[in-house]
Amino acid sequence: MDYKTMLSLGLPLGLGIAAFGSAFGLGKAVAAAMDATGRQPEAATKILINMAVGCAFIEALTIYALVFVFGLSGKI
Repeated sequence: MDYKTMLSLGLPLGLGIAAFGSAFGLGKAVAAAMDATGRQPEAATKILINMAVGCAFIEALTIYALVFVFGLSGKI
């Protein structure tokens, strides 16, 4: 099995795992933020800002994985 076959199998699998992890992390972050907002409505703005920053970092990791996959897919 050469490296091209390994890349063609591993890249979509890795991207799928990254997307699943990102979706799971985003879901947990938003759910926790909504719970916190429900408990302390007066701190909703601070919770929203922190949630948005966390979601941006989670999305950035997924975009890094996508760029990495696009970069390596040129080698196939």
